[in-house]
Amino acid sequence: MQLFLILLAVLALIAVLMYNSLIGKKNQVENIFAGVDAVLKKRFDLIPNLVASVERYMEHEKATLENVTELRAQGMKPNLSDAQKIAIDTKLTAALGSITVAMEAYPDLKANENVMHLQRSLHEVEEQISAARRAYNQAVTDLNNAIEMFPTNLMAGWMNLSRRAVFEITAAERQNVDVQKLFDR
Repeated sequence: MQLFLILLAVLALIAVLMYNSLIGKKNQVENIFAGVDAVLKKRFDLIPNLVASVERYMEHEKATLENVTELRAQGMKPNLSDAQKIAIDTKLTAALGSITVAMEAYPDLKANENVMHLQRSLHEVEEQISAARRAYNQAVTDLNNAIEMFPTNLMAGWMNLSRRAVFEITAAERQNVDVQKLFDR
């Protein structure tokens, strides 16, 4: 009887440890995604300043600027799912890259102190976003592993935990950038 109680106590302890581990991993994913959101918000706040600064120099890039503004508006909408935020972020990253490359064609714009400051700020935010994405992807991978590996998969199923999506780049973003093509638009 005493052996049975000890075995039962060990099993209960294991169940509690697995439960707490899964909750910790789930909360870490949510916390890191909130950090990604904070950096994305910072980026969204910088975009109007960047667009206003470069708009007069880049009339022929108007479509790109309008696309960035539209994507920013979409990204600021409340109640977006994580998947929608990831998709908008991917599109916005590509559009901002186009503006940065196009700015190289305007020496006066490059020399403008406000634009240079905004460009540095945007670059810093992009680095922060990149770091936040890596941290998020690692936390999601840890959670997904725990959800799929035995015996925590049993506890995860009982808790109704499901896999989370990681930030991924599109196939187009994996290709080398043809800078000349960007200037020819």
